[in-house]
Amino acid sequence: MTGSPGAPPRVLTVAGSDSGGGAGVQADLKTMLALGVHGMSVVTAVTAQNSLGVQGAWELPVEAVRAQYRSVVDDIGVQAVKTGMLASAELVETVAELLAATDAPVVVDPVGVSKHGDPLLAATALDSVRERLLPTATVATPNLDEVAQLTGVRVESETGMREAAQAVLAYGPRWVVIKGGHLSGDAVDLLTDGSEEHWLRAPRYDNRHTHGTGCTLASAIAARLAQGLTVPEAVAAAKEYVTGAIAAGFALGGGIGPVDHGWALGRGGPAV
Repeated sequence: MTGSPGAPPRVLTVAGSDSGGGAGVQADLKTMLALGVHGMSVVTAVTAQNSLGVQGAWELPVEAVRAQYRSVVDDIGVQAVKTGMLASAELVETVAELLAATDAPVVVDPVGVSKHGDPLLAATALDSVRERLLPTATVATPNLDEVAQLTGVRVESETGMREAAQAVLAYGPRWVVIKGGHLSGDAVDLLTDGSEEHWLRAPRYDNRHTHGTGCTLASAIAARLAQGLTVPEAVAAAKEYVTGAIAAGFALGGGIGPVDHGWALGRGGPAV
């Protein structure tokens, strides 16, 4: 299906639900709305989550995940797909199989742990992520902890980001964004396909309310790809959007608040 004439580009998130609304499917759909695409969702897991951490997580049955995916893709169609929390090896392999049969760019955010350090991926699923999921990716977006988890490469400075990128690319994604947000200094990311390099820099804002940053970046990349941008263009635009969202992040509850997905719609936050 191609959708109705005049409909916005359609982007599907395959991810977990964050009951606090800052990350996961909720962050993905807010990002997609803010960037002018129609967001759709396949929920892979339900979390009990707030500003203090993840209090519980329950993955959905494989048949429920597969049915949601087929329901959306077979009728409505997609111009891009983004993956987040996939929880288990069985779900990773199911989603990878679905993605491989879908003719659309795929952004893989290989979520391993939450912002608070709570595990969101079973250790037994790492091989499935490496061998099945990453090869489907148009763009993979690991942070430095996820790079270490997947490849064993530990990045201590910008100079180590090239090695990290090569280690991730060895598993088959076409492009990788190594997110350097955990380093000191400017917020720097490296986008590369192994030959072409793009270093993306932004100011580091003194704001602890950064819950959902990774989900937001990956969803923004998917939205821009669905709108027809090239990978370098899409990642640069997504970096600009997430930088503004981080700058406008706000306190909720007693812990780490979310980035502001609506910053560019006039709810405050500086333009970037």
